[in-house]
Amino acid sequence: MPDSTPAARDQAAVEWLLASDEPGVVMQVRRDLLDQSPDVTAGSILSGPLVSRLLRGPQPTGGFDVHPYHKWMGVHWRLVSLVELGAPSDEPRVVAALESELRWLASDGDARDALRIQDRYRVHASVYANPLAVATRLGHASDERVRVLAQKLVFWQWPDGGWNCDRHPGVSHSSFYESITPLWALSEFARAIDDRACAAAAQRAAEFFLEHRVFKSHSADRAGDPKWLTLRYPEYWHYDYLHGLVMLDRAGALPDVRAHDALTLLRTQQQPDGRWVPSGPQYWKKGSGLYGDPAGWGRATASQMLTLNALRVLRAAQA
Repeated sequence: MPDSTPAARDQAAVEWLLASDEPGVVMQVRRDLLDQSPDVTAGSILSGPLVSRLLRGPQPTGGFDVHPYHKWMGVHWRLVSLVELGAPSDEPRVVAALESELRWLASDGDARDALRIQDRYRVHASVYANPLAVATRLGHASDERVRVLAQKLVFWQWPDGGWNCDRHPGVSHSSFYESITPLWALSEFARAIDDRACAAAAQRAAEFFLEHRVFKSHSADRAGDPKWLTLRYPEYWHYDYLHGLVMLDRAGALPDVRAHDALTLLRTQQQPDGRWVPSGPQYWKKGSGLYGDPAGWGRATASQMLTLNALRVLRAAQA
């Protein structure tokens, strides 16, 4: 009878990931799960099928013939996936794509110009947080345009530690959807340049999620939304409990006893072969129109990125 212990399942998952045809996945497994020096070259990462498709067809200015924020074909979304797949920071197409994104956001107004209702700024925080996180990962944290993104997010943070774009005056509780990406972005940016204000803001954001036990309502001991209990990849601007755990890990907020229920759920959703499978709604469509799938993520029965992220979280939490 096969060994069905968590350790055995995890080992089986690692072996499956090491056989990936995406060199960026293999590189991250060796680095993050096996503490090895990756022997994967930048050129091989660029040859991976997902990375290759994400970089297909860029224009000389770094765009992709659509608005930067066009879901999910625009440079805004492609860059997040490229960074997650380990795309090298010195690849000219990646650099051009980031420059295109920063040019777009540089035309935005002052932080105080944002919509303010009942003493709270109602902004789509992920619009600013994704490029902040991506630029930091790619080594551009010192760019003044990147610093401005971080400063805006800190300025717009709500008293409970999160962010929200809801325009209803009575809404005074932050949104999981709008708060999760700023948590990632500010924590990584703060580490990159030793910014205390951003570090403090990231810590407040982490507390927001931990106070909610990663996925629970602020008013009852149940999921804030049943969809948060199902998994998908990529998330784009959406949320589920594993996405929350991943970003808490990146913020250095794990292990924490308040994440126990989420970690227990993660173990129950691991398959006998050690993998994790998408179980919730996917947010893309076939083709290249609105909500297209430029990477070709498809609808595989098991997800390499879900599995990689789950194993990272469990390792960080010692679970």
